[in-house]
Amino acid sequence: MAKLAEAVHLSPTPCWRRVQRLKDDGIITKQVSLLDPRKLNLGVTVFVSVRTNQHSQAWFDKFHTAVKEMPEVVEFYRMSGDIDYLLRVVVPSIADYDTIYKRLIRASDLFDVSSSFAMEEIKLTTALPLAYAG
Repeated sequence: MAKLAEAVHLSPTPCWRRVQRLKDDGIITKQVSLLDPRKLNLGVTVFVSVRTNQHSQAWFDKFHTAVKEMPEVVEFYRMSGDIDYLLRVVVPSIADYDTIYKRLIRASDLFDVSSSFAMEEIKLTTALPLAYAG
C-alpha cells in the first residue's frame, strides 16, 4: 500500500480508503499474483475454438460444468460469429492438451473443436485501458 500511495502521491491511509471504496463499489473484483507459467511447467498455451449445434440451457450447463472443473482452462468466452466458445488452455505439453481435448469431447456433444497452439507470446497484460473509465 505504501508503494501505491507513493505512486499516486497520497499518504497510505487515504490511499487504503480509496482502494477499499474501489473494492466496495465492485471496481476491484480480485487481487492476484501473476505467475510465470514456464517456471511452473505450463509452457504450452492453446486457444480452443468450439462450435456446437446445441444451444439449449441444459447443454450449456453441462458444458460449463465440465469446463469449470478443468483448471487448465484459464479463460472461457461465449463468442459471436462462427465460433460459439473460445477457451484458453495452459498445459505442460501437447500430450497434456490431448488429455484435456478428450475430456472436452467426452463432456458434451460438440460440432467442431479447433485448437491453435501459441508459438510466441508477444503481448500479455491484465491492465485495462483506463483512459475509457468514466
